[in-house]
Formats: sequence, C-alpha cells, structure tokens
Amino acid sequence: MSSSSHTTHFGYREVSMSEKANLVANVFRSVAPKYDLMNDLMSLGLHRLWKRFTIEQAALRPGQVVLDVAAGTGDLAVAFANLVGKQGKVVMTDINEAMLQTGRERLEDKGILGNIEYIQADAEKLPFASNDFDCVSIAFGLRNVTNKLEALRSMYRVLKPGGKVLILEFSHPATPFLSKLYDLYSFNIIPKLGEWITHDKDSYQYLVESIRMHPNQETLKTMMLASGFEEVEYHNLSGGIVALHKGYKY
Repeated sequence: MSSSSHTTHFGYREVSMSEKANLVANVFRSVAPKYDLMNDLMSLGLHRLWKRFTIEQAALRPGQVVLDVAAGTGDLAVAFANLVGKQGKVVMTDINEAMLQTGRERLEDKGILGNIEYIQADAEKLPFASNDFDCVSIAFGLRNVTNKLEALRSMYRVLKPGGKVLILEFSHPATPFLSKLYDLYSFNIIPKLGEWITHDKDSYQYLVESIRMHPNQETLKTMMLASGFEEVEYHNLSGGIVALHKGYKY
C-alpha cells in the first residue's frame, strides 16, 4: 500500500484502489491467449518445477475439496483434480473472465471435465461458505490483488479447520548478486519477449514492476499470521526468485 489509504500500486504507478482491478483485468485479457507460452519462455520452463513442488506440498488425498484462486489456465487445478479423484472436487476461480475461459477451454480440450468447477470470483470476496475447502492455493496471483490482506482473510475463512493454504508467488532473490542478475533479465528481456509474442510490451512491463512491489518473504509470512494462519513457513525456490508460503487453519 502507498501512503494514502485510497491508493495502491499498479506496477510502479500509484493508482486509486477502484482503478487497479480494471487495469489488472485489461492486462490479463490481453495476455490470456499466449499466457502459457509466455510462462515457459520467461521462466525457461522453471514454472513447471515450481508448480510441481507446490503440488507435492499440497499432499492431497482422494475425496478432498480444493479451491484454486486466480487459477489462470489451470496447471495446478489439473494436477489437483487427478489427486482428489472422482470423489473429490476442484473449484477454479479467477476474477478475469478471459483467463477463466482460456483455462476452461484448455482443460476441455484435454478431456478433463468431471470434478472441476469454474467460478468467476474476486479473491478478496470469495463466494463460498466458511470452512468449505481442505486446501486453498493461489499461484502467481496474489501480487495482482488490490487488498492482499482481505484476500488472505477470505482464503482463511473458506478453509476447513485442519486445512492448508499454499501461496506460490514471485518473491525477492536471497543474494545481492542474484538480485542484480534477475533485475537485468527482468527489465531488459521480459518486456521484449512480451512485445514479440503477445504484441503487448506494457503488460509485461507491469508484470516485472508488480513483482518488485510484492511483499518479501518475511513480510508475506507476517501478513499470513495476521490473517489467522498458523505454522506459516516458506520455501525459497530458484534462490528466492519464487517462494512457496504454506500455512494452516486450526
């Protein structure tokens, strides 16, 4: 948050709280068709390993019910659906209709239907009953949320007692040397890739800036504790470029 309670950051720009949601929505409407391709190119395929680690940490069992917030094109949802089986259920939500539609079409093309539901929803106001899910995940979505504390509280509310939350997000590199290298790559390469692949340099400039404005590992841990989660811990991946935070509701 910025100094004023009515403004927030959209990348490095300061914008009104009400404006940010629309600006983020426009970014994801623009990039949705090439979202998966850009993820592979930007991360050199590493995003698949980060997600695989998250899936392992979820430790899901058949019959469980999972909520994937800001689910995008459904990478985590597919894996979760396989783990919980026909007796279980995965609910994919995204605030952005273009991303949710892209994810739905992708999964339907793969013949994955049965135990996945699709609901357009705001992470800050999840439209579900309290104590509803065994696991809640959000991958590369929290930094785009206007009020992160509200989203964390919303995810806490819908978790069952004994349930866990998994937050996979770009974070802050653990060493100055890696941080410098990462900055060089991010600011010089990623917007150019975005321009080349999606014809949208500005959206990927926003992506790079939004990562820098996202809370660091310890700050996010503190925010999760303040939202009610217990036993909060995080794992740095790729030297802290990405971190997986995990917490429980008791």
